[in-house]
Amino acid sequence: MKHDNIILIGMPGAGKSTLGVQLAKLLAMDFVDTDLLIQRRFRCALQDIVDEHGFERLRDREADVVTDFEPQQTVVATGGSVVYRDRSMAHLKQYGPLIYLYVPQAELERRLSNFATRGIAAPPGSSFASIYAEREPLYRRYADIIIDLDGVSEAAALQRLQKECCDD
Repeated sequence: MKHDNIILIGMPGAGKSTLGVQLAKLLAMDFVDTDLLIQRRFRCALQDIVDEHGFERLRDREADVVTDFEPQQTVVATGGSVVYRDRSMAHLKQYGPLIYLYVPQAELERRLSNFATRGIAAPPGSSFASIYAEREPLYRRYADIIIDLDGVSEAAALQRLQKECCDD
């Protein structure tokens, strides 16, 4: 089924931006990464917001930006912490299916070399494992579609994503 918008959710490193850009090209749609919208609005990196104001402020700013955003013919890659604010998720659901890109924790840890400086909205001292354990059930709760990308190449992941959200 063809959708006006496609909203990707999942952990940092799951491939939301990478696959989102490719999917947008395939479908002749726009692409927006909500992390970049936050950075543009507040004129600083996500990590700067966390360092100066704390992780809750980043989550609040993310929710403000997301709920102001009205995508049209867009593939949207959300920040990994978008699931912490119900208002963000309710707003996004109005615009298209929420597609959870599931990748196992061990694979994500292999992919992320910049965990400490990535601007992840989590309490200081949090391990990646604790963040994963907290967020994974939230992604599943909000997802309209779950795509399991465990052990899947980038090309195969893109093919799965296109098939799941775009075939009639």
